[in-house]
Amino acid sequence: MKLPNIPAMVGGLVLRWIDALGGFALFLASGLGHIFTTPRIFGRSLRQLYVIGSQSMFLILLIGLFCGMVLGLQGYYTLVQFGSVGMLGSAISLTLIRELGPVLTAIMLTGRAGSAMTAEIGVMRISDQIDALDVMDINSMAYLVSPRLVASLIAFPLLTAIFDTIGIIGGYLTGVLMLHINEGAYFYRIAHSVTAGDVTGGFIKSIVFAVCVTTVCCRQGYYTHLRRDSVGPEAVGNATTSAVVISCVLILIADYTLTSFLL
Repeated sequence: MKLPNIPAMVGGLVLRWIDALGGFALFLASGLGHIFTTPRIFGRSLRQLYVIGSQSMFLILLIGLFCGMVLGLQGYYTLVQFGSVGMLGSAISLTLIRELGPVLTAIMLTGRAGSAMTAEIGVMRISDQIDALDVMDINSMAYLVSPRLVASLIAFPLLTAIFDTIGIIGGYLTGVLMLHINEGAYFYRIAHSVTAGDVTGGFIKSIVFAVCVTTVCCRQGYYTHLRRDSVGPEAVGNATTSAVVISCVLILIADYTLTSFLL
């Protein structure tokens, strides 16, 4: 029985990863470059901002509210053991602003808007609509990818801020109205614990997540026709699944990396 060539397998895996990272970087550079060179990009960006941001508002409000309420419950029954219930406002606000707000917002937008990006662009690819744009001398990257990047760079930080705010309100509903901790202590701790650096760090994370999610999702759809595992409509479905999975993994990796630098 022939043993597998382990070094060759590892080397092949590393080379595929390097190739994927290089393709990701070139795709991102092309999309960002066309933002500044494409005329009449504002209208298409505004349309994508509505799709990515406005249509995701209800989902963000719902998840943010219940996330804050759960943090209020868990935080209360943890802090009460140490006689530190007054710190509940600090615990909820810092957890949301530093970590859960940017991460959960990005993951929710990946599932709702990112998957739609991949599916829409993938269908355009397999139906030759992207080739038609190129034939008409319309740059498909500038037409499809750049407006989505602009919209994501605006929508992700704004929705993160909304998620943080509604989460703090959810913590107030649980901690103050249901568990009867002091209202003044709750808001006092928030005001004296949250710094400008915490807010800035959360926005930096949301911008990085926006770039990762949009680039991965658009790229998966744009190159649907090159997939080796499937063709046609099946390829679109597989590309959408891959886009969501890769984006979520990148969000968590980027979150750990950024947290290491921002702390």
